[in-house]
Amino acid sequence: MPAPAHVQPTPPRRFMPADHAAVDFTGGFWESWSKTMREVTIPTQHMRLKEEGFLEVLDFDKPPSPLVRRIQPSGLSMQHFFDSDFGKWIEAASYTLKKHPNADIEAKIDAIVGKLEQGQMADGYLNSWFIRREPEKRWTNLRDLHEMYSMGHLLEGAVAYFEATGKRRFLDVMIRAVDHIIDTFGPEPGKLRGYDAHEEIELALVKLYRVTREPRHLALATYFVNERGRMPSYYDEEARRRGENPEDYVYQTYAYSQAHMPVREQKEVVGHAVRAMYLFSAMVDLAHENDDPTLKAACERLFDNLTGRQLYVTGGLGPSASNEGFTREYDLPNETAYAETCAAVALGFWSHRMAQLDLDAKYTDRLETVLFNGALSGIARDGEHYFYENVLESHGQNRRWRWHYCPCCPTNIARLITSLGQYVYSATDADLAVHLYGANTAEIVLGQTVVRLVQETRYPWDGDIGIVLGLDAPASFTLHLRIPGWSRTGRVTVNGEAIDVKAATTKGYAAIKRDWADGDDVRLSLDMPVDRLYAHPAVGEDAGRVALRRGPLVYCVEETDIGTEPQRLRLPANATLDVAYDADLLGGAAVLTGEALEADADDWDGLYRTTPPALKPRAFKAIPYHLWANRDPGAMLVWLNEK
Repeated sequence: MPAPAHVQPTPPRRFMPADHAAVDFTGGFWESWSKTMREVTIPTQHMRLKEEGFLEVLDFDKPPSPLVRRIQPSGLSMQHFFDSDFGKWIEAASYTLKKHPNADIEAKIDAIVGKLEQGQMADGYLNSWFIRREPEKRWTNLRDLHEMYSMGHLLEGAVAYFEATGKRRFLDVMIRAVDHIIDTFGPEPGKLRGYDAHEEIELALVKLYRVTREPRHLALATYFVNERGRMPSYYDEEARRRGENPEDYVYQTYAYSQAHMPVREQKEVVGHAVRAMYLFSAMVDLAHENDDPTLKAACERLFDNLTGRQLYVTGGLGPSASNEGFTREYDLPNETAYAETCAAVALGFWSHRMAQLDLDAKYTDRLETVLFNGALSGIARDGEHYFYENVLESHGQNRRWRWHYCPCCPTNIARLITSLGQYVYSATDADLAVHLYGANTAEIVLGQTVVRLVQETRYPWDGDIGIVLGLDAPASFTLHLRIPGWSRTGRVTVNGEAIDVKAATTKGYAAIKRDWADGDDVRLSLDMPVDRLYAHPAVGEDAGRVALRRGPLVYCVEETDIGTEPQRLRLPANATLDVAYDADLLGGAAVLTGEALEADADDWDGLYRTTPPALKPRAFKAIPYHLWANRDPGAMLVWLNEK
């Protein structure tokens, strides 16, 4: 007889994510999206890269063509970092190849790799812009020109391609590039004591280290993070060497690049949102690899600042277009929200890494919010149209596009979804954590034990989840089930025996330790009420307004569903909202229906008057936020006026 389940009050740290290819989505929400990635998104993104002239920059044996992207007043062209888009596309495509081999996609990657290898300089330097157009200017402007940012994305692509196919060609190209960076940068005499203003290579180097176990790769990542924000600023020195006045810097402050003070001293999330999220992701990785509690403490402090004062209800972040990032605490405008798709994706990276260091559902809850809302809204349901900004209110002016002047977001959302399996489960030698729910099968290794899981559920449309474990022999380990913060009455049974969820739960994970046997059946039931959410009083934009959430999904109202602009609606505080599954809505989704009130303008004369408008009944329908702007153009609203 298996031992009775009991509480594991202190879950161990340093979980390792599952291999994404060890998780197969089997029907339902994420299987549909995974199929769209393979069959539509990855092929069409390569088409766009070719049609828009991106791939031409790799023709190293030809004179450079006219610019595809103009030089901006700052001196930067989007073309300076085209290499990053190849890197992210290769990374996303590689994630699909590991599970679903595709000779055509593999050949397209090999063609890009061949050109990169051909163009790489003898000393290992690799950046198509500088090699072809301004070789004399390489490493002269780390503040503005994204050299290591681009190399970092190529490096992530190389690691993913090697892990998917076993081919070393691209990996070896990028190791030579990293060797060149090691020879060029650092605190040693004769080296440049600099670091790229757009963080990315730091986390890429940790990925490389986990493949090569070469200490120099980890040391370089550590140097870049530790050096950031040291004063006097390297960027000032660099500008003077170029004959420029540092005070003429277009963004005025190095907080834009999180380089205004050493990272361990930072208390508020500031500057460019994507850069910040990449930096913090690398800091978590280094806290893990170097056993550095000071980096962990900084990340905890910064995470609480972001989520407590600067995060949209959808998981979007960075309200301002002027700096693609943060302004002040509680500044969360809806119609002008920038909330870049890349930033939400990168918050997912950071949140997931935090949960591996400290098994705390506050991190995974944010990851889930991002996945189902702030990031997923960045791609249309057809898999080939996108949003760069993710507003929470529109009067119909927002349209999804096939490609963008700066197309960083399409490949970023693609690499998130194609690697989603790694976010579902993680493990130690004696622990298995279930972070996310969705129909899948998986094979997870815990030390010498292989655990096969079959997860059956209609999540996120309902909260009933069944997990059947497969084992070749009985094994003792702790199963940690995330109880989402939005669920107030989670219930768990093992082989029909109820578990005391409250007693078993620490930091949002119910820990069940027992001797597990083949066929053990775990059932989790999460209540999914329709929640009304209200913003902090300091968020003036949302005063008198309410947002609707059910389970992990934030909802919005579109004009196409109600026949009028949702800005005219008043949702009574006591209105009953029903939940129904609409099989015809963009592949199927749970919608909210009920009755609201509409401000009547039929008898309105002039612009202003001394009496308020009459209110008349109006049928109400809300859909998941990530599905908006997939049908007829029209107005949209997340934060509804409440009566």
